[in-house]
Amino acid sequence: MQALIDFLPIIVFFVVYQAADIYVATGALIVAMALQIAYQWLRTRTVNRMLLISGGLVFLFGGITLLFRNPIFIQWKPTVVNWLFAAGFLASRYIGAKTLTERLMGQAVELEPIMWRQLNLMWVGNFTFLGAANIYVVYNFSEAFWVNFKLFGMLGFTLLMVIVQVAWIAAKTADRQHQEG
Repeated sequence: MQALIDFLPIIVFFVVYQAADIYVATGALIVAMALQIAYQWLRTRTVNRMLLISGGLVFLFGGITLLFRNPIFIQWKPTVVNWLFAAGFLASRYIGAKTLTERLMGQAVELEPIMWRQLNLMWVGNFTFLGAANIYVVYNFSEAFWVNFKLFGMLGFTLLMVIVQVAWIAAKTADRQHQEG
């Protein structure tokens, strides 16, 4: 259920774009993001920092898109978000006792510190790649292709990253257990 809520704004953007245009879809995205933030606040009395950053950038880039009637601003938003996340994950390697990946997943998985750093770098690479891929698609393909890429391509690549990450963790954990056993 939470996964659906997390992806609801992009699904709303995609569906509204198919029915109308990028400006109506951008307005719908802004509303959906505001509702997502409000829902999380009402449910937990706190809002995830990543959601706040993403929401703030949706409001900023979406608002500029609507104000200037130029879709390039909302098209740049995924790149800015992904590159900010990459910078955040990278900075967490040098700031604090734990990487951002360990802070997010440490209660669910037990790994050695070096493995947390490696996993964190995987996410840095993922976010860097997604930001660059978005810019490539924005400037080399049609707006309609970009909308499809934003939903299916970026989501697909992120799911692939999660699958690779789970397989990597399982392999590393199995290796460690084999060496200990």
